[in-house]
Amino acid sequence: MDQASLDLTSAEVASSRLGISRASLYAYVSRGLIRSYASPHDPRQRLYALDDVEALMERKARFRRPTVAAATALDWGLPVLETSITQIRDGRLFYRGQDAIAITRTATLEDVARLLIGALDGNAFHHPSPIPGALTEPAFGPHDFVAQAIRLLSAPSVRETRGAEVAAILRMTAAAATGADPGIQPIHRHLASAWKAPPQAADAIRRALVLCADHELSSSAFAVRVTASTGASLRNAVIAGLAALSGPYHGGMTERVRAFLNSPGTAPHPAFRHRLYPEGDPRARALLENVPLLASDATTLRVLAGVSGGSPSIDVALVVTERAYGLPTGAAFTLFAIGRTAGWLAHAIEQRSQATLIRPRARYVAAENKPSS
Repeated sequence: MDQASLDLTSAEVASSRLGISRASLYAYVSRGLIRSYASPHDPRQRLYALDDVEALMERKARFRRPTVAAATALDWGLPVLETSITQIRDGRLFYRGQDAIAITRTATLEDVARLLIGALDGNAFHHPSPIPGALTEPAFGPHDFVAQAIRLLSAPSVRETRGAEVAAILRMTAAAATGADPGIQPIHRHLASAWKAPPQAADAIRRALVLCADHELSSSAFAVRVTASTGASLRNAVIAGLAALSGPYHGGMTERVRAFLNSPGTAPHPAFRHRLYPEGDPRARALLENVPLLASDATTLRVLAGVSGGSPSIDVALVVTERAYGLPTGAAFTLFAIGRTAGWLAHAIEQRSQATLIRPRARYVAAENKPSS
């Protein structure tokens, strides 16, 4: 989003609305909480993003009313737990403090799993144990893929080192998509080979997996952490993540994107804005670099960008990448799920190390007494 499209205000108005001094306003700017721009009329004057000012006003109001803060914390609200895994700051995504977009240039999903989880046996991915359970036909799309992955993850398992268990779970999610064991082959190459993708698609698949690896406390990551907090196994925690991801407002959004691209005039168009990225989803930009979009998809994206003033989300980028390389229909979701498994494992392991049960309270609201008809 460029400066021309923003509502800007002066330091006097911004500090007055927030009820703070100029020095506090400048501190908010330095911490990245409020964006600041040079005035187009006077380069010596700074202007401030009104959206950021209003967001801070809302945040301060929540802090003054603890019950409101608690009630809204689960809806894009205040942070509810601490993590050292992933951070979203100033429109950028960081894995363990490292810029995820920069990591995407060379890293594999296995590399990112090691980074997100921390100390893992370096040979975990080089000496895999056999996948338990019979492999069947490849599965695509949220429901078939999730059912296949849950079946594999639910098979009896032997006691393993943490590294071996992590490697096995990642391989099982990949096997759910292809019907074959990746063995020691990098997962992105295994998927490209199984899907008979063109040679140039392998790198796009690699980038997609890395970009989807984690996204802070998403709905599925929260489901994983709640499950892990009960002492459940890593496999069962990942199953919870898969179930949450399959919903139409999370990973299942890829199906809605595909429906729109297939019938732009009849299906509702997908959202182009992401609440955590005011200036556009950097994951989508990184994925779509050098992807040869279908002409029809490129036109549709240009039209949507013009209408919404935004840029594609990762869901949109995954689907147009799937279509650009002729990957199996539904591959967008399976890439999302396989990549995100690395983050789920990191969240489950981090949560279990805290030995704390996640058990929020509910505020009881009496049901309305409606007259009988």
